Amino acid sequence: MENLESLTAAALYSIDYAREKLAGKKVIALTGAGISTDSGIPDYRGQGRVARHPMTFDTFMGSPAAQVRYWARSYVGWSRINEAKPNGGHFALAAAERLGQLSYLITQNVDSLHQAAGSKNVIDLHGRLDTVRCMNCGAPMSRTSMDLLLQQLNPNIQKDAGHEFTPDGDAELEAAADFRIPACPICNGVLKPDVVFFGESVPQSRVENAMARLDEADALLVAGTSLTVNSGLRFARRAARAGKPIVIVNIGATKADELAAAKIEANTSLVLERLFID
Repeated sequence: MENLESLTAAALYSIDYAREKLAGKKVIALTGAGISTDSGIPDYRGQGRVARHPMTFDTFMGSPAAQVRYWARSYVGWSRINEAKPNGGHFALAAAERLGQLSYLITQNVDSLHQAAGSKNVIDLHGRLDTVRCMNCGAPMSRTSMDLLLQQLNPNIQKDAGHEFTPDGDAELEAAADFRIPACPICNGVLKPDVVFFGESVPQSRVENAMARLDEADALLVAGTSLTVNSGLRFARRAARAGKPIVIVNIGATKADELAAAKIEANTSLVLERLFID
């Protein structure tokens, strides 16, 4: 891939040291947007980052106009997520799981690329973009089905107009004034992507499940996230309090650097292929 960097001597030394720290341990991984940049999905904070213009949960739920604006952007941007393919980092973690080196994977991403690479034990902390849910009756719908409904309602909207895409699967554009969105076919409720919006809490049951899997593990691997938001940082803090070694793979500083037994400043695709696979 064009954006893969060459591993420096310092990175190679850090990888060897990290392997020693993880050897023979039950490892759980926490991943973020940086692991998907080699799949063509931009990052909000790392290399190739894009500007952040998030829609909050309250704005979405409180305004039909905001719902139209979101789905118009998502209709254009979904193709970037839907067409993305797993990269070496995703495949390395899936292989580590098959080999028994990785017990579980917690991801902050919503792109489902870990599952596409073959990972089975995945907790989608912030949900998945490939699922839509009714906010009234809770009925799920596939994003493909939602896309078909949007296409039927908006046959003249072009998806491939060179827009800037974001990690959340939407695109930077102004919604067409006449863009139409469907309601829930069961109860006529509001349809929302099954992801955690800004200002929305991660479901408590999901957090408790992730924490339980962390407690069962012996070590934590953090890959492709700066841990800027608490939803990810709390896992590193919990691991540190329990005395579990933490290995961080990220280009740039993270909020847990001082907690790490090893920090590897390099591309996740290159590092993860060497961290587990002999």
